Amino acid sequence: MTITASRWSRKVVAVAATAVLAAGFLTPSAEAHPPGALGSSGRTGVEAGQTAAPLTNLAHLNFLTDRVTVPVTAAHSTYRLDTEPSVGVLWVYADPRPGNTFARVGGGGLDPVTGHWGQGSFDGDDIARAAIVYLRQWKATGDISSKTEAYEQLRGLAYLQTLTGPHTGESVLWMQPDGTLNPSPTPADSPNPSDSGASYWLARSLWAFGEGSAAFRDADPPFAAFLQSRMDLAVSALQRDVLSDYGKYQIIHGIRVPAWLIVDGADASSEAMLGLSSYVEAIGTRTVGGSAARIALGQLAAGVAQMSAGTTTTWPYRAVLPWALSRSDWHAWGAQMPAGLAAASAALQDKSLLGPAVGDAAGFTPHLLTATGPDNGWLPIPVDGTQIAYGVDARVQSLLAVATASGSRGIRALAGIAASWFFGQNTANTPVYDPSTGVTNDGVSASGTVNRGSGAESTIHGLLTMQVLDANPDLAAIARASSHLVSRDGQKVIEAETGVLQGNASVRNPSSAWTGESQWSGSFVAAGAGSAISWPLAAADQPRLVQPIAELTPGSNAQTRFTADGRALGRVRFGAVGAQGNAPSPTELLPIDLRMAAPAKATSVIATTVGGYGNLDALLVIPMISTLITDGGGHGTVLLSSVAASSQLRRIVVPGSGPTVVRAYDRNGVLQRCSTGGAGALVEVLPGGFTIASR
Repeated sequence: MTITASRWSRKVVAVAATAVLAAGFLTPSAEAHPPGALGSSGRTGVEAGQTAAPLTNLAHLNFLTDRVTVPVTAAHSTYRLDTEPSVGVLWVYADPRPGNTFARVGGGGLDPVTGHWGQGSFDGDDIARAAIVYLRQWKATGDISSKTEAYEQLRGLAYLQTLTGPHTGESVLWMQPDGTLNPSPTPADSPNPSDSGASYWLARSLWAFGEGSAAFRDADPPFAAFLQSRMDLAVSALQRDVLSDYGKYQIIHGIRVPAWLIVDGADASSEAMLGLSSYVEAIGTRTVGGSAARIALGQLAAGVAQMSAGTTTTWPYRAVLPWALSRSDWHAWGAQMPAGLAAASAALQDKSLLGPAVGDAAGFTPHLLTATGPDNGWLPIPVDGTQIAYGVDARVQSLLAVATASGSRGIRALAGIAASWFFGQNTANTPVYDPSTGVTNDGVSASGTVNRGSGAESTIHGLLTMQVLDANPDLAAIARASSHLVSRDGQKVIEAETGVLQGNASVRNPSSAWTGESQWSGSFVAAGAGSAISWPLAAADQPRLVQPIAELTPGSNAQTRFTADGRALGRVRFGAVGAQGNAPSPTELLPIDLRMAAPAKATSVIATTVGGYGNLDALLVIPMISTLITDGGGHGTVLLSSVAASSQLRRIVVPGSGPTVVRAYDRNGVLQRCSTGGAGALVEVLPGGFTIASR
C-alpha cells in the first residue's frame, strides 16, 4: 500500500529489522528469550471466589522492558537521575524464533559496528503506552512490580522530552541501545528532527504524563509533582505548536474542518485527550497548569467532535474521521476518537461531546463489525484488510468508554464482540493473544495469515484490552462466546473492472494508487459518454444499497446513471466536488449514496454515462440488514446492523444451547425491545439501529 510517511511510517519498519537479524547480526542486548520464562507479574489480584484466571499477563511486556544509563544534559534529564542513573525503556519489536521464543529488535537497519539501529531500539510512543499498561495494572490489582515498572517507564519517557530551545516540551522519539538519542532516524520521521514540532509522540506523552500524575498523586507525591511539571511542559508545547490555531479552519473539498488538531489528526488528538482528561479530573483548576490543561482539553475535544461525518446511509456512516486532510480515509489503528470524546465529556461535564461519540459507536461500529472488522484502512474501499491489536483495542476502549458515559448496554455489548478478535474472531479464525505468555501477535492479514511477531505496540494494546475484560467479566464472557467467526453478510465490494464494458469505456491503471488522501483499490474504469457497464448482482432476500466509488473531479460534466434490473437507483455527478482548499488531491474518491436501493431479487446493476468521462473504482453493496454470526464455548452471538429507514424483521439461527435473548437497540444504542425465544428467532432491527441475539 502506498502511504504517507507522517501518518503511516511507524507501521512498516519491522521488515528492515527482520532482514538484519536474518543476516546474523544480533546484539547481545537483543537476545532471544521465551516470554513464559520471565514470570507473570500481571497475573495477580484474583478475587476470592473467582474461578477464571485473569487474562492479563505481563510476562511478554516485561521481556520487552530494559534499563539504560543516560547522562544529564541541559536538554534532557529526568526524575532523580543523579541518584538513579538508569531509566526504563522498551524494545520496539520482538521477532519470532524457534521454540516459541522471541528476539528483541529495533527499527530500521542495524549497524554491526556501533550496535545502533537506523531508527533506534526504544521509542517514546511505546514507552508511553507501556507506562499506561503498568499504571492501570497497578491501580487495578495493587501489583507493586507494575507500580515500579510504571515509575521507570515514565522516567524514561520524561528523559526523551526536550527541556530547552524553541521546541521545549516536545520529545525525541528514538533512543539507541546505549542510551544515545536519535532525533533524525533513517527512515526519517515527521517532524524531523522528532522534537521540532507536534507529533503522535507528543500526544502519547500527554496521555502517559496525565494518567501517571493522577495515579501517583497520593502514592508518591514528589514523583507526581515531577510528572505534573512535565505534563505542564507538554501542554505548553501543545498550546504553542497546535492550539495557537484554535478557531481557525481549513477547507477540504468544500468542507470546513478544524486546523488545530495534532498533526491534523483526530486520532492523535484523541490520545492526548485521554491524558488531559485524567489530569483535569485529578488536578482540577487549582493550578495554572490545571487551568491550561482544561482549556486545551476543551479545544481539542471541540475539534475532534467536528470530525464526525456522514449518516446511516452516507459515507463514513456516522464515524468520526481520523484525519482532517481527507474525507475518504478511515483506519482502525489509533481511532480512539469516541473514547477521547467520552473522557472529555466527563472531565469537562459537557454532554454535547457525547453525540459524535455515540454516532461512531452505535452507528459506524456495527456497520464495521458486520462488514470486515477493524481494518487498517478503508480508503474509502477496505483496501488494507490487515487487522492489528492497536485497531481492535481502539474499538474496545471506545465502545466501553461511550457505553459508560451514555449508559448504553448495547454499545457495551459491542465492546465484548469487538474484543473477541483476540480469541479467534478474525480472518485466521485463530487466537492471537495467549494468556499463558502475554503474547499478542502483530496482526492478521486479510487472507488470514498471522504475523507471529509480538512487538511492543501489539503487546501493549492486547494487554489494554485484557485489562478491560478482567475488570468487566460480562464483556469477557461475550468475547469468549463470539470467538469463532461463523459468517458475515455485510458490506461487500464489486471491483469496477470486473463488469462487462460496452461502448466508450476502458480499464485503466492509476499513475499512483495513493492519491495523497485516499487509495484506488487497483484498476479503475474510465466510463465515457455513451458507454454502458453491467455487473452481476447475486440475488438476495432483502434490498441492498449500491454505492459507486467515484472520482469526483472539478469541472466535470459527466454523469452516470445506475439501474438494477431496470429500476433507477440514482446518479453520480462527477463534478459534484467542493473547492480543493488544503486537500492533498484536487479530486476526491468517495462512495456515492444513490438514494434508492436495489430490489432483493435484482441480478444486475447497469451504469450508463453521459456528458464526458467519469472514473469508477468499485461498487459497495450493503444489505439493508447486515449480519455477523459468531460462536464459542457452546454459546453464540448474532449482531444485526441496519441501514434501513424503517424497522425490519429477519429470521436468524443463533448457535449454542439454551434460550435466545434478543435485544433491539435504536440508532443511538438505546434498548427498545427485549425478548426470549428458541434457537431460531424472528428478530426486529430498528431503523439505523442494531440488534444483538445471544444464547
